[in-house]
Amino acid sequence: MTRTSASVDAPVTGAWEGLVTTALLGTDRRTPPGAGPGPEAPVALLDAAATETLRRRAGLRPARAAERPQAAPEDPRPLLPPAAARRLALLLADRPGPSGGGRRGAAPDLMELLPQWLAAANARGFAPPPHSLPALLDAARGRTDLRPAVLEFAGPRALWLARLNQDWRFALRSAPGGGAALPHVDDEDRIQRLWQEGLFAERVALLSALRSREPAAARELLAATWATERAEDRLMFLDSLRAGLGPDDEPFLEQALADRSRNVRATAAELLSALPGSALAARMAVRAEVCVAIDHTQTPQAAQTPQTAQSTQIAPTAPTAPTIAVEAPHECDPGMERDGVVAKAPAGRGERSWWFGQLVEAAPLGTWSRRLGGRTPREIVALPVADDWQSELHAAWCRAAVRQRDAEWSRALLGEPSAPEAGGPGAVSLAERAKLLGTLGTAERAEWVAGFIAAHGLSEAFQLLGVCAVPWSGPLGRAVVDALNIARDAGSYPWSFSGVMGLAERCLDPSEAGRLDALLAVPDEPENASPGAGGYWAEAFHRLVTTLRLRAAMAEELGTA
Repeated sequence: MTRTSASVDAPVTGAWEGLVTTALLGTDRRTPPGAGPGPEAPVALLDAAATETLRRRAGLRPARAAERPQAAPEDPRPLLPPAAARRLALLLADRPGPSGGGRRGAAPDLMELLPQWLAAANARGFAPPPHSLPALLDAARGRTDLRPAVLEFAGPRALWLARLNQDWRFALRSAPGGGAALPHVDDEDRIQRLWQEGLFAERVALLSALRSREPAAARELLAATWATERAEDRLMFLDSLRAGLGPDDEPFLEQALADRSRNVRATAAELLSALPGSALAARMAVRAEVCVAIDHTQTPQAAQTPQTAQSTQIAPTAPTAPTIAVEAPHECDPGMERDGVVAKAPAGRGERSWWFGQLVEAAPLGTWSRRLGGRTPREIVALPVADDWQSELHAAWCRAAVRQRDAEWSRALLGEPSAPEAGGPGAVSLAERAKLLGTLGTAERAEWVAGFIAAHGLSEAFQLLGVCAVPWSGPLGRAVVDALNIARDAGSYPWSFSGVMGLAERCLDPSEAGRLDALLAVPDEPENASPGAGGYWAEAFHRLVTTLRLRAAMAEELGTA
């Protein structure tokens, strides 16, 4: 039974304070009660303090015991197989080495394999051993990117633990209602109660979950309280409509175009422009069409009679190829602003080009075939653009292709992976190329990146590899390994390829491990090679092979091989 420090009688409290004062001043200046000055005074003070301590403790009155915590909830999922449980313990026990460059050694980086292991375990529906929950929560506490997978795998018992340890409170913030289950889609009363009374995080989670199951019900729930929501909350709620976005959302989004918040208006306009059949997309198409046209101007021919031409044998000058002419808008009118065009250009950007880019990226891509003579996207992208507007126009088309998920336009803008510019006429950055690739199918995406690597090596391939499905397809994996082998033969250090090598460890198909055995030997270093580079490459390939075999073992232990 616990005891609380209930108040004691005033004389007792005063006696204790007197002893404390005596100890602070010293027994030479003040003697304790019942003792005289001299060498025995300190002993008397300690005896009095001991007696007073015992009296104070004896004076504490019993208090009611604190309520015991509820038992941890049951987890109905099957437990991990023993081999997979042992593997999990090894992954969680691994700690990354000191930061900085240099050699990593030949041992696999186990913490970098943990996300892949968690994804496989979650796909199989396994539950963790209870004793592993603290280590799982500690791992998620240190790495925010692990939290969704860790909390899904750890299940309800992790939330039970998080309520008992302040270090794991992030788990409660990450789960709606601190782990409370979301109401069923048919439980309208609970849905309404949580929407009306829940915390902001709970409401966002409810809206997102409902949107993924019943898009119309989620939209109606949001519309019912839209006028009373705060601007920053409206923005977050509106963003949840990206999932399952469709024509039925148009009336609500059109209403949001008149919102008081500029950010809400801009988000609503972006969502509407992703619906090529929306009224906003049609309005933007009209505005963009005014700015872009085909210029059929021919090169003027010299004035001459047929006889003169015949005598001089000068052929008539051929007309120039069709050219795209651009006339950017001269103002940003209120209608454009209502439809999401931001009037104020960023620093260092011209206003007219800023407005023009926004119009083109919001216009349906089908506009341009009709506007530019029935040409295909590839033919349109190949046309020259007058007056240095090409980069602005093509960049806007890139953003439109990503927003509208248009694979045909993405192919045209990417171009051939072996092209000299290695990204097509419209991809002005690696980040844009990666986004364009994201609109293509898995196999086509991998094929394009494999061609890019074969033609241009790995120096610019890191971002492109990041959008490819895992494990990499056979052609893509072989292209990466071949490029790494070429870099090794050139005698350069592997550190400049550490990002790609790390991706290969996580993304290369484990079945490729046997094909890499030939790369484990230390190669002969060319005359101009960096000293010791061959040994470093052999070590890096050894780590790659070891990691691939470890991933194969992990999959087998989880039953996913």
